[in-house]
Amino acid sequence: MASSQDTEITLGTGKLLFLFFGLVAICAVFFALGYSLGRKSEPGITTASAAMNPEPSSGAKKAGANNATAPPMTFYKNVEQKDASAELSPAADAKHETAAPATQAAAPANTAAPVDPSTTIPSAAYFVQVAAVSKQEDADSLVDALKKKEYPAFVASGAATDKLFRVQLGPFGDIKDAEAMRTKLIGDGYSPIVKK
Repeated sequence: MASSQDTEITLGTGKLLFLFFGLVAICAVFFALGYSLGRKSEPGITTASAAMNPEPSSGAKKAGANNATAPPMTFYKNVEQKDASAELSPAADAKHETAAPATQAAAPANTAAPVDPSTTIPSAAYFVQVAAVSKQEDADSLVDALKKKEYPAFVASGAATDKLFRVQLGPFGDIKDAEAMRTKLIGDGYSPIVKK
């Protein structure tokens, strides 16, 4: 009869460490490959999303073609482009052009003293804050996007030690008005908060 013998394999500390660090090196190689492929595919993602959301006007198609060669956009510039509708812009401009000759005498009185919300703030005012960002250009882009939707948006600067630019709407004299504006912003896809 043949007897079966079990053999025991013992690995020394040196061999175990070699196996462990070998597996770590293999994992690091795969992680580096995945990371580099992911970084290289970022422009492809923005062009693919532009292809999925085609814009109807020819001017918007030219802008979409330029996005493929442009550097990646920041979040707020992307939101501004996504929400801006090229079809509505000419109609709004035509509406203002037809109304301008009729109210030409009243226009200089209204534009003589534009009110800056950051300079004349009532003491018991409420504000709706849409975002607090670290880059001035992101804040300005978001304010422009909100103003296109006819929101009373502005950039509020904080204390000297605070480096955030707060995009706010207001001032509102009543908390109910501020909450109504917050609800409207939530419906448009923002995540605002009410501040006093």
